[in-house]
Amino acid sequence: MHIVENKSKSGKKIYRSILLRESYREEGKVRKRTIANLSNCTRQEIEAIKLALSHKEDLSALGALSESVELREGMSVGAVWSVYQVAKELGIEEALGKDFEGKLALWQVMARVIDQGSRLSAVRLAQVHAAGDVLDMKRGFDENNLYDNLSWLSENQAKIEQKLFELRRGDKKPKLFLYDVTSSYVEGGLNHFGEYGYNRDGKKGKKQIVIGMLCDESGEPVSTDVFSGNTQDPKTFESQVKKVAERYGCKEVTFVGDRGMIRTMQIERLPEGFHYITAITKPQIETLINKGILQLELFEEKLCEIKGEGIRYILRRNPTRAEEMAKTRISKLQSIEKYIERKNGYLREHPRASVAKALEAAKERLKKLKLETWTQIKDEAGMLKIESDEEALKEESYLDGCYVIKTDLKENEADTYLVHDRYKDLTEVEKVFRGCKTVNLEVRPVYVRKEESTRGHVFVVMLAYLIIRRLRDAWAGFDLTVEGGLDQLATICSMEVTIKGQNARCLKIPRPRQQSRELLEALQIKLPEALPSRNIRVVTRKKLPVRRKSQ
Repeated sequence: MHIVENKSKSGKKIYRSILLRESYREEGKVRKRTIANLSNCTRQEIEAIKLALSHKEDLSALGALSESVELREGMSVGAVWSVYQVAKELGIEEALGKDFEGKLALWQVMARVIDQGSRLSAVRLAQVHAAGDVLDMKRGFDENNLYDNLSWLSENQAKIEQKLFELRRGDKKPKLFLYDVTSSYVEGGLNHFGEYGYNRDGKKGKKQIVIGMLCDESGEPVSTDVFSGNTQDPKTFESQVKKVAERYGCKEVTFVGDRGMIRTMQIERLPEGFHYITAITKPQIETLINKGILQLELFEEKLCEIKGEGIRYILRRNPTRAEEMAKTRISKLQSIEKYIERKNGYLREHPRASVAKALEAAKERLKKLKLETWTQIKDEAGMLKIESDEEALKEESYLDGCYVIKTDLKENEADTYLVHDRYKDLTEVEKVFRGCKTVNLEVRPVYVRKEESTRGHVFVVMLAYLIIRRLRDAWAGFDLTVEGGLDQLATICSMEVTIKGQNARCLKIPRPRQQSRELLEALQIKLPEALPSRNIRVVTRKKLPVRRKSQ
């Protein structure tokens, strides 16, 4: 008896079968017949059958194989297996597909979770972690394959997002979506979306891209978009409405967006059945107060609602925020006072120094601190003097801690407190941005240049965040970060088992330590006893600078 592995191709599909067959003689001719179809057996079971057949003449020899077994240190398997299982649980593997491009995309996502970095670092990570064995890859890859895979991700992003949405939601459509934008700076000046704009990263002189994140009511990302770095927030909103209506088939939806995101033009273009919850800016609040629609005395710690022109306004003064703003002003004032004191000391020590230039620099500092509305700096007898206008300060601070939420939802659809709570849910999108821009994922800085590569890169980070979110929730009771948990699991390394004279090999996985077992149990994940060794070739075309110089 022997095992035969067959492969046939029909169109673009490849079919594989594994058969247990035997040879026999009939009328002097050698014939073969199939005894069993082993296609549904695991790789470990098939290897075990092969091993038994190779010693069928003396099965007792199997007991003495220890002398022929060679053990070598294998790759790290704990972190990559755990992240892979979470990706399967969340439906990410199914949404990406199980062909080569889907597996490459899944590895990019997993590599981002385990150790954020470039496509080159993802290749080098696969040389340490058992990526090919866990993902059952049939061929190797290099960084060029991963860059090409970003384009594949960009082209298929809509289908993948929709598949994930359907796997998670089924026929149950969300009634509420949270939407916000952020920016991330780019390195170099050749990125397709790179433009100068309002930089939330505080990186002067750097072009940026704008990233829009659409989340469901629980704050879980549903879709992401990339826009040019100078795109204003409201201009990104209409594409999200169209996406929700057409791609996800939602008929009755409430969009929650931050102040300045959902303006009059965006509201007027909302489809029938779509509603909004947003906040208004300070100048808009002042306009409503001047019109008599709102009154200053209504801003209290307790929520207050006012109706006007078919719009509901929910008012509140946050005393904690008001106190923070007052302390910030005092801190800024103290900072400029110390600056003036240093400038005056320099002017006293250098009589020929220009007072006009010192005054100009001080006013520039005042403007930068945004204190010029109630603070002035003057030249008095060759020295700088700072003066505060109490009336102007009172005018500046009378709306401290005040905010107004507006919505077109009817009272029977959402009461005052529900509208307020739904707006506060935008903090969930902020958590997504913090997770994607800092902590493990570090979407910034962006090094890729092409449109499809940039979209693919941002999409990879979004999918990676879904896994990070699941790990964070599961390990909330542990005194360690997600990064620390993954580092702990990464210490679980396999042992490569080979038998002399045999081509077959496998990765034997040892029993984890207590802490690792607890982390796995929190995820409800069990490590396999062994994995087949694919031994795929993962290489990089890049060399270290020292290697390049020596060649």
